[in-house]
Amino acid sequence: MDNSQDVRDFLTSRRSRITPAQAGLPSYGGTRRVLGLKREEVAMLTGVSTEYYARLERGNLRGASESVLESLAAALRLDEAERAHLLDLARAAAPSRAPGTRRARAEVRPVVQRILAGMAGMPAYVRNSRMDILAANDICFALYAGVLSPGSLPLNIARFMFLDPHSRGFFVEWETLADDLAAALRSEAGRSPQDRALNSLIGDLATGSTEFSTRWARHNVRFHRSARKTLHSQLVGNIELTGESLEVPGDGLTIIAYTAEPGSRAQEQLNFLASWSASEQRTPGQAPVGLRAKAEPPEGKE
Repeated sequence: MDNSQDVRDFLTSRRSRITPAQAGLPSYGGTRRVLGLKREEVAMLTGVSTEYYARLERGNLRGASESVLESLAAALRLDEAERAHLLDLARAAAPSRAPGTRRARAEVRPVVQRILAGMAGMPAYVRNSRMDILAANDICFALYAGVLSPGSLPLNIARFMFLDPHSRGFFVEWETLADDLAAALRSEAGRSPQDRALNSLIGDLATGSTEFSTRWARHNVRFHRSARKTLHSQLVGNIELTGESLEVPGDGLTIIAYTAEPGSRAQEQLNFLASWSASEQRTPGQAPVGLRAKAEPPEGKE
């Protein structure tokens, strides 16, 4: 697979963000013609010749040893996600090490469904590597009212984020979450370069959203693990939660579970959502009057 353009753009973008001072190199003043480090400086820090590094930066990682890649990651001060991405790009570039086609799972095993249902009072959903939400528990449907419902599954959260204007009203810190989601997709694209459905998704997002294409061009990558989010729920208004990613080994799936600080307003809001979702199961479409009144956030805290 020819991923030379991705390699070239990734390495040049990482090189351009590091100053000689950050890399521990002397600066002799004057005007530098390049942003960040020069190729020869990266080569010196990596322990390879300038010619060899230039070949790597032109997009040819084929044949690069793991020790060279690790030295390059250190020279460019790559974080954990960036280092993993560099290794993924190298595997994709080398036929002998190229990853096989990894298909994102499209179904959730009953035992995982039962785990979701047992997470009482904690909104949670299951997604695959392409960001398709495949299943959710009742309190999550209540939290995501107007966005997610049993009949809307599977729902791709990236399509909602970048192609549905309602996402800006739902995700209060839209810009930050959009950065994180584009970076998570970039990481997945490095891990699964032959996933046609993933490539199709990325193509649709790049064509339909300048916000996505701008972020995609930055070549930022990240692991989607834990993050604080403020969501605007139709039922309880703004609610600040911590989302935690829990991998399901062997399934290629991830459980996203939301929690709140004990005793916080957010915890009170979650308690209401749990009561509302339970009452909705007993009487679909009708929440108790007392609970509906509590859905309105206190004045000044919207």
